[in-house]
Amino acid sequence: MPFRSKKTLESWLDEFRTTREGGALISVAVQDGTGGADTGLVIVPLRNDGTEIYMQPVALGDPRWSISFGPRSEESQLTPAELHGLAAELLVAASLCDFLQEKSLGHEEDPDEHDDDQEQAEAQDVPG
Repeated sequence: MPFRSKKTLESWLDEFRTTREGGALISVAVQDGTGGADTGLVIVPLRNDGTEIYMQPVALGDPRWSISFGPRSEESQLTPAELHGLAAELLVAASLCDFLQEKSLGHEEDPDEHDDDQEQAEAQDVPG
Protein backbone atom coordinates (compact mmCIF):
# COMPACT_ATOMS: atom_id res chain seq x y z
CA MET A 1 0.00 0.00 0.00
CA PRO A 2 1.39 3.45 -0.80
CA PHE A 3 2.61 4.80 2.54
CA ARG A 4 5.29 7.46 2.80
CA SER A 5 7.14 8.04 6.07
CA LYS A 6 9.18 11.15 6.82
CA LYS A 7 12.36 9.10 6.30
CA THR A 8 11.17 7.90 2.88
CA LEU A 9 10.09 11.39 1.83
CA GLU A 10 13.45 12.84 2.87
CA SER A 11 15.26 10.28 0.70
CA TRP A 12 12.94 11.07 -2.22
CA LEU A 13 13.54 14.79 -1.71
CA ASP A 14 17.32 14.19 -1.75
CA GLU A 15 16.90 12.27 -5.01
CA PHE A 16 14.75 15.08 -6.47
CA ARG A 17 17.44 17.63 -5.61
CA THR A 18 20.13 15.59 -7.40
CA THR A 19 18.09 15.22 -10.59
CA ARG A 20 16.65 18.74 -10.87
CA GLU A 21 17.65 22.27 -10.03
CA GLY A 22 16.01 24.03 -7.12
CA GLY A 23 14.43 22.75 -3.98
CA ALA A 24 17.16 23.62 -1.48
CA LEU A 25 14.68 25.16 0.99
CA ILE A 26 12.10 22.34 0.75
CA SER A 27 11.72 20.26 3.92
CA VAL A 28 9.77 17.33 5.30
CA ALA A 29 7.94 17.45 8.63
CA VAL A 30 6.35 14.68 10.66
CA GLN A 31 2.61 14.60 10.18
CA ASP A 32 0.42 12.27 12.17
CA GLY A 33 -1.85 10.27 9.94
CA THR A 34 -4.50 7.71 10.70
CA GLY A 35 -3.72 5.90 13.94
CA GLY A 36 -0.79 8.24 14.60
CA ALA A 37 1.21 6.94 11.61
CA ASP A 38 4.04 9.19 10.39
CA THR A 39 2.76 10.15 6.94
CA GLY A 40 5.12 13.06 6.28
CA LEU A 41 4.33 16.57 5.11
CA VAL A 42 6.42 18.29 2.43
CA ILE A 43 6.83 22.04 2.95
CA VAL A 44 7.85 24.32 0.07
CA PRO A 45 8.55 27.89 1.21
CA LEU A 46 7.77 30.57 -1.37
CA ARG A 47 10.31 33.37 -0.98
CA ASN A 48 8.53 35.56 -3.51
CA ASP A 49 5.09 35.28 -1.88
CA GLY A 50 5.70 35.09 1.87
CA THR A 51 3.81 31.83 2.31
CA GLU A 52 4.35 28.09 1.96
CA ILE A 53 3.01 25.24 -0.10
CA TYR A 54 2.13 22.03 1.74
CA MET A 55 2.17 18.71 -0.09
CA GLN A 56 0.77 15.52 1.33
CA PRO A 57 -0.63 12.19 0.18
CA VAL A 58 -4.36 12.37 -0.57
CA ALA A 59 -4.97 9.29 1.59
CA LEU A 60 -3.18 6.23 2.91
CA GLY A 61 -3.06 3.76 0.04
CA ASP A 62 -3.53 6.46 -2.63
CA PRO A 63 -0.51 7.44 -4.78
CA ARG A 64 -1.98 10.90 -5.52
CA TRP A 65 -0.81 14.03 -3.72
CA SER A 66 -2.63 17.22 -2.75
CA ILE A 67 -1.21 20.73 -2.62
CA SER A 68 -2.35 23.46 -0.23
CA PHE A 69 -1.18 27.04 -0.03
CA GLY A 70 -0.54 28.43 3.45
CA PRO A 71 -2.23 31.65 4.50
CA ARG A 72 -0.70 35.02 3.76
CA SER A 73 -0.40 37.66 6.41
CA GLU A 74 -1.05 40.41 3.88
CA GLU A 75 -1.83 41.06 0.24
CA SER A 76 1.02 40.37 -2.18
CA GLN A 77 2.29 43.05 -4.53
CA LEU A 78 5.05 41.88 -6.83
CA THR A 79 7.26 43.42 -9.45
CA PRO A 80 7.52 41.62 -12.80
CA ALA A 81 10.88 40.16 -11.68
CA GLU A 82 9.38 38.90 -8.41
CA LEU A 83 6.47 37.37 -10.32
CA HIS A 84 8.94 35.52 -12.55
CA GLY A 85 10.66 34.31 -9.37
CA LEU A 86 7.35 33.09 -7.95
CA ALA A 87 6.53 31.34 -11.22
CA ALA A 88 9.90 29.56 -11.05
CA GLU A 89 9.22 28.49 -7.44
CA LEU A 90 5.77 27.19 -8.43
CA LEU A 91 7.32 25.25 -11.31
CA VAL A 92 9.75 23.55 -8.90
CA ALA A 93 6.85 22.75 -6.55
CA ALA A 94 4.77 21.27 -9.39
CA SER A 95 7.75 19.20 -10.57
CA LEU A 96 8.28 17.93 -7.03
CA CYS A 97 4.63 16.96 -6.67
CA ASP A 98 4.79 15.06 -9.99
CA PHE A 99 7.99 13.37 -8.79
CA LEU A 100 6.40 12.35 -5.46
CA GLN A 101 3.35 10.91 -7.24
CA GLU A 102 5.60 8.91 -9.57
CA LYS A 103 7.61 7.58 -6.63
CA SER A 104 4.39 6.68 -4.78
CA LEU A 105 3.08 4.48 -7.60
CA GLY A 106 3.66 0.91 -6.52
CA HIS A 107 5.64 1.97 -3.43
CA GLU A 108 5.23 -0.53 -0.59
CA GLU A 109 6.00 0.51 2.97
CA ASP A 110 4.64 -0.77 6.28
CA PRO A 111 3.36 2.05 8.53
CA ASP A 112 3.79 -0.12 11.64
CA GLU A 113 7.48 -0.60 10.90
CA HIS A 114 8.03 3.16 11.00
CA ASP A 115 6.08 3.53 14.23
CA ASP A 116 8.62 1.17 15.83
CA ASP A 117 11.52 3.16 14.29
CA GLN A 118 10.01 6.43 15.62
CA GLU A 119 9.59 4.98 19.12
CA GLN A 120 13.20 3.77 19.13
CA ALA A 121 14.48 7.17 17.95
CA GLU A 122 12.45 8.96 20.63
CA ALA A 123 13.74 6.56 23.30
CA GLN A 124 17.33 7.33 22.28
CA ASP A 125 16.69 11.08 22.56
CA VAL A 126 15.45 10.80 26.15
CA PRO A 127 18.23 11.65 28.64
CA GLY A 128 18.91 8.79 31.04
